[in-house]
Amino acid sequence: MQEEIINRVSNSKLMTFDLEEIYPEGKRVLLDIKDWLFQEIILKEKDFRKSVSEHNWSEYKNSFVAITCSADAIIPSWAFMLVASELTPYANKVVIGDLVLLETVIYQELMEFLDLRDFADKPVIIKGCANKPIPNSAYSFLIAKLQPIAKSIMFGEACSTVPLYKSKK
Repeated sequence: MQEEIINRVSNSKLMTFDLEEIYPEGKRVLLDIKDWLFQEIILKEKDFRKSVSEHNWSEYKNSFVAITCSADAIIPSWAFMLVASELTPYANKVVIGDLVLLETVIYQELMEFLDLRDFADKPVIIKGCANKPIPNSAYSFLIAKLQPIAKSIMFGEACSTVPLYKSKK
């Protein structure tokens, strides 16, 4: 007679938090303004403003946009702000920087409104593997929110975790 196999992980009080589950859907776009510069190095205000005014901003509807300049040029702050002002009515989020900064800002804002009461006084596993571009900073934001309330925090999968924190209560 065989003994019944009991799944102790599914029967435990372990709670898993997967940052992919709160990942907001929408296209991520890196908008490089270098093509709007004279010879990709000098910003001529009149020409730059013309390029901005003629651009089809509606293509960024419901997108998350990072504005950058990949050319080695000195770009005044107002130029990035001008582009951001055109994007704001269309895009879900606009940052001046790269895609990592964009994801960081998105997760930082998500964490502000995250309700983690269900994780209070429970052992929590922060899921490790991700198929979406979750920045490392998102994990630190999550730790900062969970640590004051969780019994313990681990990283990885239920079958293989790395302990990170244990409450001293």
